Amino acid sequence: MAQSRWVAGELIAKHDSLDVDLVVVRTTGDRVQDVALHEVGGKGLFTREVEEALLRHEADLAVHSLKDLPSDVPEGLAVAAYTVSEDPRDVLISRAGLRLDGLPEGARVGTSSLRRIAQLGAYRPGLGFAPIRGNIDTRLRKLEAEGWDGIVLAGAGLTRLGLAGKITEWLPTTVCLPAAGQGILAVQVREDDAETRRIAGCVDCRESRIRAEAERSAMERLGGGCRTPMGFLAKIDGDTCRLEGFVVPQDGGAIVRTAAEGNVEQPAELGVRLAEALLALGA
Repeated sequence: MAQSRWVAGELIAKHDSLDVDLVVVRTTGDRVQDVALHEVGGKGLFTREVEEALLRHEADLAVHSLKDLPSDVPEGLAVAAYTVSEDPRDVLISRAGLRLDGLPEGARVGTSSLRRIAQLGAYRPGLGFAPIRGNIDTRLRKLEAEGWDGIVLAGAGLTRLGLAGKITEWLPTTVCLPAAGQGILAVQVREDDAETRRIAGCVDCRESRIRAEAERSAMERLGGGCRTPMGFLAKIDGDTCRLEGFVVPQDGGAIVRTAAEGNVEQPAELGVRLAEALLALGA
């Protein structure tokens, strides 16, 4: 809701005569709170019902966390804009104010993300992980109620809700690479709705679009979903885009991680090249 209100505000600010109404849609990911996402199965757990509302003309525009949006967009829909990104890194909120390196041996950390568990477990093998679902307020309550030592979340959500002050540590990407598209919002419309597509285009960010295309093309080439621990992050420097990625092989072997560079004008090709390099290394 906070993300949708932000997009609505940006659209109104850039189009004086525009009225925007919020249409609330509860998704499978919203309803199923007692099971880890990788156990629920399937893609689009936070997006499918929203996309169906678009296709039924119950809404004209949808706002998604890009990291939740599958790479195979349904026929008839298109992403009209990738918003300016918040910091894409994951964060640790520690009950005792301890940083990741300061957590005691055997500390319990709340997260249901296989991506986070794989990376944090490799960095701190002595940590234990507890499954946690729900919105940010729910997770903060569980941190206290369950007596865990910490929880790991995407920093972007906390920032958008004005809760950045609760963050103990922004985790370096050398320790924990984010999910593809993390920190970016995707604004989705019907492909044949030229007017809404034009209106939504005012919040499109070139750097976010480059990042999105590079990171998501790598994920798509690898067939990524919530069952496969993988992460990607593209960084732009002038005309060069550097894309880093990791994946855990299906046989449960060690993390495979590498990087590739390419021209910012060819982000999708860069993503495929990085994926091929990961596959060559055993992913």
